[in-house]
Amino acid sequence: MKKTMKNKFIAFAGVALFSSQVMAQKANETSAAIEYKKYSDAMTMLMMSGGKGDIVPAQKAIEKAKGFIDLAAENETTKESPKTLFYKGEIYTGYLMAFGTDTAFMNNNAENYFNTGIESYQKSLAISSKYKEDIKASIDQKKALFSMGINALYDQAKYAECAEAYEMQVKFSQGVNEVDTLSIYNSAVCYEKANDFTNAARQYAASAKTGYKAPGTYRSASACYRKAGNAAEAKAILNEGRKKYPSDRDLLLELVNTNIDAGDAAGAEAALAEAIAADPKNKQLHYTIGTIYIELKQNEKAEVALNEALKIDPEYQDALYQLGAHLVTWASDLRTEAGQMKLNDPNYDKVTAKSDETFKRALIPLEKFIVKSPNDKDVLVILSQIYRSVGNYDKSNEYKKRADAIK
Repeated sequence: MKKTMKNKFIAFAGVALFSSQVMAQKANETSAAIEYKKYSDAMTMLMMSGGKGDIVPAQKAIEKAKGFIDLAAENETTKESPKTLFYKGEIYTGYLMAFGTDTAFMNNNAENYFNTGIESYQKSLAISSKYKEDIKASIDQKKALFSMGINALYDQAKYAECAEAYEMQVKFSQGVNEVDTLSIYNSAVCYEKANDFTNAARQYAASAKTGYKAPGTYRSASACYRKAGNAAEAKAILNEGRKKYPSDRDLLLELVNTNIDAGDAAGAEAALAEAIAADPKNKQLHYTIGTIYIELKQNEKAEVALNEALKIDPEYQDALYQLGAHLVTWASDLRTEAGQMKLNDPNYDKVTAKSDETFKRALIPLEKFIVKSPNDKDVLVILSQIYRSVGNYDKSNEYKKRADAIK
């Protein structure tokens, strides 16, 4: 009987002791919350003073808050509490705000404190949604404060530091399981401005995978990989982008440039041929390849590609205009070339004839274009000039009158 009573007393004492430990740890949670509130109030006062106030009260409060939350986080009864995890996230990220000007502290602890804070937010959310809105509000507030610093860095052309700050914005959003696509993209832009092409490529690639500003971000990622000397990654990200956007001109042009930079002219040609082989009836693709050839100064191939687009769709307005404009530019270049020749150069007549012939070929697509767009003044002027250059003054005057009539 006495033994039974003794066992019950021991059990009761154990429960009482456990309960007192729980109460003590709950008190640590509460004390951490109170001290964090003091810190938050002190930081608010500091901001309202334009940064001219005393930051010491905020630093002392956050130090006390950290002491209490570390005790709660070490104890088995509260370390998985969503409240403990929430305040651990608050305090560890807040600590960086309070001691941001302490270079030694930041160099030694910033990354660890920041990561600990974000992981704590995430763990709190994984256990319970109770603090979700509080976490989101806190993160938004901290990001707003960081944005002020980022803007100052950008204005000072400190692009590398700016890029790193944007990456911190991205990590802040991860604390509430969100993806900050704008900050990912902005970090890439800043890394590129800082000529850190490896990190710029990494962030552009991350942005592309979210679909943000794609397909342009695929092209930017590839271009930065190329500038960083990483041709393999440049091609890999391009191939990924082209699977999603097979007819995008910029991606195809970047693929051509990647091959050209690598000294692979055959690879550049093969890339264009492969695109056509995969989709031979795609008028936009033929048009795109024509514009790429124009940029590469391969005049004959450009003309062939644009005519291929018009074979598929003879009324394709963009191709009609582009072909006409290309032929006019080519003919003008030939005429300039002839004008720079020495007297009695045997090639003069040949180049001049080729220029006239090219001008005449330009008339065909441009006159088809003007039928569909009769009020395009620029094209009317070009037609007038072409007819004048080939000696047909009646036609030249006709188009000039039509152009002059358009106000």
